[in-house]
Amino acid sequence: MTEWFASSDGEISSEQALDIYRVMLTIRSFESAAADLLAGGRLPGFLHLSIGQEGVAAGVCSALGPEDGITTTHRGHGHCIAKGGSVDRMMAELFGRGEGYCKGRSGSMHIMDADAGILGAHAIVGAGLPMAVGAAYSAKVRGERRVAVAFFGEGAVGEGVFHESLNLAALWSLPVVFVCENNRYAELSHVSMHLSAKHVADFGAPYGIPAATLDGNDVLAVASAARKAVGRARDGGGPTLLEFETYRWRGHFEGDPQRYRSRDEVASWQARDPVARFQERLEAGFAVDVAELDRIEREASTAVERAVEWAESLPPAPPTSLLEDVYRSGSA
Repeated sequence: MTEWFASSDGEISSEQALDIYRVMLTIRSFESAAADLLAGGRLPGFLHLSIGQEGVAAGVCSALGPEDGITTTHRGHGHCIAKGGSVDRMMAELFGRGEGYCKGRSGSMHIMDADAGILGAHAIVGAGLPMAVGAAYSAKVRGERRVAVAFFGEGAVGEGVFHESLNLAALWSLPVVFVCENNRYAELSHVSMHLSAKHVADFGAPYGIPAATLDGNDVLAVASAARKAVGRARDGGGPTLLEFETYRWRGHFEGDPQRYRSRDEVASWQARDPVARFQERLEAGFAVDVAELDRIEREASTAVERAVEWAESLPPAPPTSLLEDVYRSGSA
């Protein structure tokens, strides 16, 4: 099936390509800033960054509309930004401010924005899979043309809920796209230690689900495959399983000593930087002026800098706010 999902530069306009590039740069700027803030002692909590994986988030979400929903993981900043999340409210959430998406209670790993179709980031491995299936089931029952996307890592394939979700989605022909970001490591374990199949996409066949393994660092290939899978789901064709091979440049979490992989391995993947590769394609295939690319980079960086300045200037959410939204007020 991989051939059916092959990409073509001609499928998108220069304007659409620049929008994707802007999203990729915003993701990288946001996560780079968050890493620096944490290292400098200005940001509390944990961070799980997706630097190096921006092509998957930007490419997949470019195929979605405002009405569509996504579920994501503990490494979900990129997906939230690509789906239209506010960098201001996301940064406020990381700082533990009341103006954050979840009033400063969720931190990095549980951001959600139902209005933008961000149905939740989840720290439990595989937890977003059945939620995306539920969203797709809701769309089908209501007769709506909404599509749900479940982002997950290859480590989630070992969870029973992965197979349950694929089975139900296929059985009921639900409008859901399962997107695996195969970044080679489930926490600290290489994929060869926990995945019996050669590819995650191999698990589509037992459930009768079309599946493909593609280069996740080629954002145009990602966007093309996503458009086809989303279009198929929206037209009643049922679920698709897409596996995108990519790589996280940083550790499983910030502070991870990374003894499980070599510097040469990391460097080899950094040489396949999805942002740099796409910039080259924009200059060559879309004839975009370098000055325009520089302008977009400055705008993305400035937006994140302003988000940091605003979020850090806010007072911390008061401890008393922890008691809010716990009980329903009023009569039953």
